[in-house]
Amino acid sequence: MFSQTTYSGSSLDQYTMLGKQLDALLEGESNLVANLSNASALLNQFLERINWVGFYLMEDGELVLGPFQGLPACVRIQVGKGVCGTAVAEKKTMLIEDVHAFPGHIACDAASQSEIVIPLMKDGSVIGVLDIDSPELSRFTKEDQEGLELFTEVLMKHL
Repeated sequence: MFSQTTYSGSSLDQYTMLGKQLDALLEGESNLVANLSNASALLNQFLERINWVGFYLMEDGELVLGPFQGLPACVRIQVGKGVCGTAVAEKKTMLIEDVHAFPGHIACDAASQSEIVIPLMKDGSVIGVLDIDSPELSRFTKEDQEGLELFTEVLMKHL
């Protein structure tokens, strides 16, 4: 059974605890949808000042909407388009302080102001992305990036 945790310590300490929670939550489960659903719910509970958190998965050469928490979202995103598609094309995390200044930004939710997208890598290929939006400019920090990259490393052990 899952119970909410009070997070304390440095940002890294908090993300480390989050990773341990995710590992325990997914232990013994191999279903992709179940694991991504619980991962997005855990992040939604942990992160403050966000309006969307979820996954897009590679399918037939494009990103397709997966499990998420938030308002309805864009269903398909081409590789190289928007923040998510750029993260796939470049195989790197995109930390965007102001989405409206990002060329080609895809606005699924008009309230979103900043975004972070972490590619999910398996055997050198991107299989999807973790996408998190915030209604605040510059919401995500380098510490968030490092912590969320650790989170996705734990997640990938279960996918």
